[in-house]
Amino acid sequence: MKTLFIAVIALTTTVACEAQKADKQSKKATEQDNSHIVYRGKKITDEGAITTAELVEKMKTAEKLEVKVIADIVTVCQAKGCWMQVDLGDGELMRVTFKDYGFFVPLDASGKRVVMEGVASQKITSVDMLRHYAEDAGKSKEEIEAITEPEHKLAFEASGVIVK
Repeated sequence: MKTLFIAVIALTTTVACEAQKADKQSKKATEQDNSHIVYRGKKITDEGAITTAELVEKMKTAEKLEVKVIADIVTVCQAKGCWMQVDLGDGELMRVTFKDYGFFVPLDASGKRVVMEGVASQKITSVDMLRHYAEDAGKSKEEIEAITEPEHKLAFEASGVIVK
């Protein structure tokens, strides 16, 4: 009887240790799966985020809108990540800047998905600012000098982002 009792305790301990080991491995795998996610600015979640198509539709009747949007990053400022452009569909891009110049996104974020919270607005961007953006993007001197008209487009000032 004593031998049976010892065997049961040994088996229970082994099963418990294996379960704990499996739990640690599962937790480590989950952490690795989320390791590519980058948070910048205000800590936000993706809960309640709308698509860029929904944003475009809402902005047809609004000058400004506080909103959370999910989008695909097309380009990022290669000087320091201080702005990005996201795809609005139909070949249209929206420039995203960061509140109070308070944070930047990784330079290699192009092609990734982003959730951003902030203010969307209709904005006129001056020729000087457009040329500055073109310089940041690594455009040629000829491409920069070809910018001669201000741009009226949808813009976004993010207070927080999640790059996935």
